[in-house]
Amino acid sequence: MNTRDHVIDADEGPGFFSRLGRRLRAEVERIGEHVDADLALQASMAGLVEVAASRYALDPGAQWSPGEPLRLLFAGYAGSRNTGADVRVEEMIRQIRFLLGDELADLSILTIDPANTAPYFRTVKQLHMPQVFPKFVLDTVHQQHGVIACEGSMFKSKFANALSTLMVGALGVAAAENKIAVGYGGEAGTMDPSLEALVRRYCRDALIICRNQESRRVLDRLGVASESGTDTAWTFTPHPASVAEALLREHGWDGRKPVVALCPINAFWWPVKPDVRKLVEKQLTGAHARAHYKSMYFHAASADIDRKQRAYVEAIAEGFRAFRSQVDCFPICVGMEMLDRSACDLLSERIGGAPLFISDDYDMYTMVSLIRRADMLVSSRYHACVCSMGGGVPSGGITMDERIRNLMADRGTPDLSITVDDPDLAAKVERMLHRLHRDADALRAGIDRTVAENLHRMGQMGQIFVDHLRERHPELPLRPELGGHGDPWGHLPPLSPALRALVEQHRSAVETP
Repeated sequence: MNTRDHVIDADEGPGFFSRLGRRLRAEVERIGEHVDADLALQASMAGLVEVAASRYALDPGAQWSPGEPLRLLFAGYAGSRNTGADVRVEEMIRQIRFLLGDELADLSILTIDPANTAPYFRTVKQLHMPQVFPKFVLDTVHQQHGVIACEGSMFKSKFANALSTLMVGALGVAAAENKIAVGYGGEAGTMDPSLEALVRRYCRDALIICRNQESRRVLDRLGVASESGTDTAWTFTPHPASVAEALLREHGWDGRKPVVALCPINAFWWPVKPDVRKLVEKQLTGAHARAHYKSMYFHAASADIDRKQRAYVEAIAEGFRAFRSQVDCFPICVGMEMLDRSACDLLSERIGGAPLFISDDYDMYTMVSLIRRADMLVSSRYHACVCSMGGGVPSGGITMDERIRNLMADRGTPDLSITVDDPDLAAKVERMLHRLHRDADALRAGIDRTVAENLHRMGQMGQIFVDHLRERHPELPLRPELGGHGDPWGHLPPLSPALRALVEQHRSAVETP
């Protein structure tokens, strides 16, 4: 070996490193121009679904037999400390375990960070999923009797194509091996053409129970079977109000002032995309550190995005300050996902140092207890609105997509939804807060009705799921009262006393066509 290849002479000096840096940058640019990591991941996952289909004739993998429990894998992205995602999956697990019974339910869930999910999903085996997941999905689904895709943003390019690729891959491998393949309470929306093609090809033998009609229309166009459902967070029971009250007092609440929960997000740094060029540059120079999500994934980043984010947070702060000048109140900044910390830090600074409650510091039972103890809530997180509604909290949304807008329309209060880039955002936030304060009792009536309606829909989802299991496995010893012929309310997991009372109050109205 020629040592000249590995030793730099002193007289080469800075010029050598300058030339080396230019060559490295040029090579990185060349790599970035020729490698689309999203497409590579999709191609890898598609190829392995095809492998599963070819392998099935020789090695079908685990297939359910009478007398054994049903092994079901919950495929999602647990572990990021996204409170809403964790709540909906927790309730999904509770419902399906209730429908199957402990003796029939052998459940597993994917997690990207076992330390973050250790306090959750305690009746379920947690399987640590690598960042590059296609081969792991192929091997893991092979050992199961079925897959339940559990992400809310199931088939969308808005947040991350990789997440939807995971959903498609898990469902596709299960379907290729003639196993249960169900998407539960998910959405389909705008997709990049490559992702849309993946869904069309590999989810056509799956059943997707959607949480809105818009998603069904998207899937129908792609030839994917779907049924109507809802989100699954509605049945969640948090810690009692006393837990939230103690925390609020620790942070300066006097026990009397109305509590205003503000839930900002990083509204403009989506989607997350894999980027080989940025990864190499980060490793070589430290560039792109602020936009780095994990592994090779990066948030969208630019000076314009930073400007829009500052304007969004400042508008919320300005609207809140105007409201507080007329109504004495106690604000808190709530980060429903740990990624929300920077937005909460900035908002807290702009309104004089409001306490921060972020999901990497508090578990989902505490987080939901806090927002249910609020007297009003303004949120850019869909699940902050959903989870607060079980406590009757008047809420409004500042939305980056259709989810909050649809929820507010469903409640009969479309005016309580504002877009994140509304040029009149500050004034509209102030008006929203005044309405939440002034019309709290009237708003609670509509919120309670909406919660009851969604509980009924969630029960109907359980009926659909049971019928699907019976169709696939007629010998599965499910309770005879379950299924489409039964009572939707009897397909819900055990409810808290408050939710049971709400159901009894609204049951007849909800059941009336």
